[in-house]
Amino acid sequence: MSTLVFLEHHGDEIQKGSLGVLGKAATLGDDVSAVLVGDGVRSLGAEAGKYGAKTVYVLEDESLEPPTPQPRVDVLAKLVQDKGFDTVLFGNSVLAADVAAGLTARLDAGLNWDLVDVELKDGELVGKRPALQDSVYAEVGWTGTPRLALFRAGSFDATPAGGGEPEVADVSPPYAAYSTSVKLVGQDAEESSGPSIEDADVIVAGGRGLGSPDNFTLAEELAKALGGAVGATRAVVDAGWYPYSAQIGQTGKTVSPKLYVALGISGAIQHKVGMQSSGTIVAINKDANAPIFEFSDLGVVGDLHEIVPKLTELVRQRRG
Repeated sequence: MSTLVFLEHHGDEIQKGSLGVLGKAATLGDDVSAVLVGDGVRSLGAEAGKYGAKTVYVLEDESLEPPTPQPRVDVLAKLVQDKGFDTVLFGNSVLAADVAAGLTARLDAGLNWDLVDVELKDGELVGKRPALQDSVYAEVGWTGTPRLALFRAGSFDATPAGGGEPEVADVSPPYAAYSTSVKLVGQDAEESSGPSIEDADVIVAGGRGLGSPDNFTLAEELAKALGGAVGATRAVVDAGWYPYSAQIGQTGKTVSPKLYVALGISGAIQHKVGMQSSGTIVAINKDANAPIFEFSDLGVVGDLHEIVPKLTELVRQRRG
């Protein structure tokens, strides 16, 4: 199996989701390559080698630093056609989903999306995809090559595979006329501090049980003490209590931190599917029958308005 992994970068960092997919690809076979497109990406090639890439294809072009998908489709299509890759893998994001869809159409290929795992069975690549509101996993395959796969965010940890220095090769494809006709005229970045919920090792998430938007300070203070990020349920986001960027669940983001602390969250299936792969799940809720206790590692029944401030203070003392 000859595999190519699309690596997405922001600034001078490769996204952890992309590196996680690259590390997974390295466990499936030795013939694993990666591709980086943008301005100043050559310096990132060595990091890709640590996660198992034998060859890193690089296109350094200042004009391609804006995250427009079509030029990247041209790059990947050229590599697949010239190098004969039979498998192309993506870690899910807005950009990666656009590129994967465009490449699928360009190559008339098969794309399986929302996968959470992939393995080799009897020499065939088999993906795992959640179904029935994530209550079961379905095995999916491809009828031909190239095989394209888009993995749900947080499916794999970004763990170095112990690879060596990769070969870095330049690629310079011809661009379709329409690929360069779109220009990004501006970007607005949300101001935030601390890790994002996709990258955080610790997440403190709040639900309607917090009582009001002002009480989200309880989650924020605990997250700050733990060095983590703040998440939210769809209900509080829809109510305007917290920004959509923090929403975790079926219609939000999928996360897999080492520690997930749920404050006043009932644990509906729509929220569960976004955080059930967390390492350790701690729930604090006054309702002893809340569904979240069914899949929590540790449950605390009580008034979170009394418990959380004391917990935050204990964490600060311990870390101090």
